[in-house]
Amino acid sequence: MSKSEFLGHMGKILELPEGSLTGAERLEDLEAWDSVAMMSFISFVDEHFNMSLSPRQFTSAETLNDLGKLIGLAAD
Repeated sequence: MSKSEFLGHMGKILELPEGSLTGAERLEDLEAWDSVAMMSFISFVDEHFNMSLSPRQFTSAETLNDLGKLIGLAAD
């Protein structure tokens, strides 16, 4: 999966306009980043990457790029 595809999926999870995310967004600044979005992210990772993440694994993530790194995407 490319970074742009990842950001597209994250935009859907966060219910943001297509193409509006860059990856540098801080999670704490995203109004829609809440427990439902976190669970949606965990489900997305499980479905598309066959990985199981616990909430504890991504609590140190500060940006969308950090979330991408958890699944092996380069921040470029």
